Amino acid sequence: MHPFWQSHPWGDFRQYRIAEHVHPNGPFVVAQQFSDVTGDNVPDGIYLIATRLRDSPYYTNITLVVQNGRTMELSMYSLQDVAGYNPSLWTGDLTGDGVNDIVVTVQSGGSGAIVFAYVFSFISGSLGKIFDSEQFNEERHYEVKYANNYEVNVTSRDPNVRYVLNIRYKGKEYLNEIYDSNGRLKEPIEGWVDPISGIYPINLTGDGKYSLLTYARISGRYHADGLGFVENLLSWNGRRFEIIRQEVAIEGQSF
Repeated sequence: MHPFWQSHPWGDFRQYRIAEHVHPNGPFVVAQQFSDVTGDNVPDGIYLIATRLRDSPYYTNITLVVQNGRTMELSMYSLQDVAGYNPSLWTGDLTGDGVNDIVVTVQSGGSGAIVFAYVFSFISGSLGKIFDSEQFNEERHYEVKYANNYEVNVTSRDPNVRYVLNIRYKGKEYLNEIYDSNGRLKEPIEGWVDPISGIYPINLTGDGKYSLLTYARISGRYHADGLGFVENLLSWNGRRFEIIRQEVAIEGQSF
């Protein structure tokens, strides 16, 4: 038996994969990749282990496991408070040191379509978390306020930027509910910006270093009343991921 399976406290990963058909709740490997994330030019094994609710694609007890391809040593990080759908892995260089990092994403499900996302990197030989979407969401502050003349002001803090959205494309019926005949608001209305619903590694310069692009939905009077998305482009500055560009995207209108 390979040393990896012998040393793992849960036993044989291969049994978990086979046992999915017999014991569908797990735990078992739900995602895996082989990539050098420790910087020794030897591919490492990266695994997400989870259990699943009976007769459901909903996963709990999600744990990231990395096996050093050279030493066979294991590093683990338990995402204790994370549960959801479609746990997935991505590896690539996000910090610019020439060594791949690990992105873990889990979909929350539901109408909010929120994504839980984390970035892990080996720092001084130890596996550590360098990005947490929940912390990122808590640090973001937005205001969404309807204004006269069929406009909505979206204000961001960090960076301090204001966007003015023209919502005439919403149509006469929608606008008549909230504006009078002179285009003035009948009453104050505020919307909000959701936690991020998408996060995507992108290579803008072709140099092998990736940035992270996040999407957060702008909602108006109710959640299904979408007004657009706040897009934040994040880059590693040596200590943390910082926003280097922020934009708001809206849907176009057919003509």
